[in-house]
Amino acid sequence: MQRFLVAVVIMLSALPLWAGARHTVLMDVMEIRELSGILHSEGIEFGATLNRDWLNGQGGPAWEQQVARIYDPERISEGIRAGLEPALEGDVLEEVIAFFAADPGRRIIKLENSARAALSDPDVEQAARERFIALQGDDDPRLVQIERMIEAGDLINRNVTSALNSNYRFLRALVDGDVYAMSDTEILNDVMSERDDIAVDTEGWLGAFMLLAYSPLSDDELEAYVMFSESRAGVALNTGLFAGFDPLYEDISYALGRAMATNMVAEEL
Repeated sequence: MQRFLVAVVIMLSALPLWAGARHTVLMDVMEIRELSGILHSEGIEFGATLNRDWLNGQGGPAWEQQVARIYDPERISEGIRAGLEPALEGDVLEEVIAFFAADPGRRIIKLENSARAALSDPDVEQAARERFIALQGDDDPRLVQIERMIEAGDLINRNVTSALNSNYRFLRALVDGDVYAMSDTEILNDVMSERDDIAVDTEGWLGAFMLLAYSPLSDDELEAYVMFSESRAGVALNTGLFAGFDPLYEDISYALGRAMATNMVAEEL
């Protein structure tokens, strides 16, 4: 009996290790570290914009170092993983790994990362947005496929909600840092006043990104991705990604706001 109990304990203690190993495989096949590096670069660019618009370009190396720490790639990777792990387990986890470990999934991940990096160029983004606008209303087959993916993941609503929450956290940090004097209701009203504009911008960015990323795919390859997105595994993956990204970017936004407040107060002194 004692040997049996010891064996059970050993088996149970090994389960999280096995699950953790499979989630590491998931992170690898989805190239999350590469994505985290791209998001780090986006954060650096956003930090430069904040420096120009809020600090009159006077942030200097100290501000750059603060932004680089806030958008630490390892922190981003771990934040994404924190959302994926509870959302993807068992057969669902294996289905997601299988899809992205082979083509067209493997190729799609590379295309998505390449498109995300390319859109950091304002000219590329503008051209992609114009292409998306030009196709709207024409029942373009490729656009229909993309719209199915957006609907399956509720991508516009989820992205808008995420943006609003992040904006709230940024303003909350400025208030906590004594830059503004606003009640919670005033912060919420200020954030919600931008909802419609954010929704329009989100739709345009998503359409531009997806058209750019998937343009090299054949209709059959994209259809395979659409069907995966609509499947139980695809829905679980999308849920896990937002479960990771939402709190991650809320924390990032609050950290940026507090860093901004510190710099602004220092300027006044």
